[in-house]
Amino acid sequence: MKQTLNRRRLLATAALGGVVGATGLGSLAPEAAFAAEPVTVEPGAPDPNFAEGRISKISGHMLLVTGSDMVLHSIRVTDGTSIWKLNPTTFDQVAIGDGLYARGLRLPDGTLAADSIWVNIVNLHAHIASVGRNMLHLDHQGRRIVAHVVPGRSAAVYNGTPAVSDMSLLRVGRHVQVLGAWHPDTNEISIATVYAAA
Repeated sequence: MKQTLNRRRLLATAALGGVVGATGLGSLAPEAAFAAEPVTVEPGAPDPNFAEGRISKISGHMLLVTGSDMVLHSIRVTDGTSIWKLNPTTFDQVAIGDGLYARGLRLPDGTLAADSIWVNIVNLHAHIASVGRNMLHLDHQGRRIVAHVVPGRSAAVYNGTPAVSDMSLLRVGRHVQVLGAWHPDTNEISIATVYAAA
């Protein structure tokens, strides 16, 4: 039976941890979105320089985003905004229905001027249920996720060693952490990086 997950459910179960982004001068690697750095916001208070949600409208260089808490965010994309969607990319690759995390500077009118945007990014802790040609079937909290290997892009990090394109050491039953890009309205992702023990 085909299962689909909405972004809110997938991300709610993805154990995202503290999301702290890079600036336009920093790293746009997907790992930067999940870097564990101290935040200067009081515990329990929303970070005014961060927004997350799903894109409901694109008008010029403005994104209207509905957050998982149903808060509406207006996000301005500038020439200096870094955009990641499995790879560093351009604004024309962002679409209605995509999910995102954005970090930037809150303007007096409430708009977030984005330094960095991560589109459809996911960070999953899962077990490998099966390994196929250019794909992994993952068990993530009882749900099946199909993770596609993207030739020339997907990488594996074994035991903290440098990333390699060789996925042959991934084994059924092993725990993995996968950073990647969600395919909206499906239970599928494309793999950026898999972290595993060899």
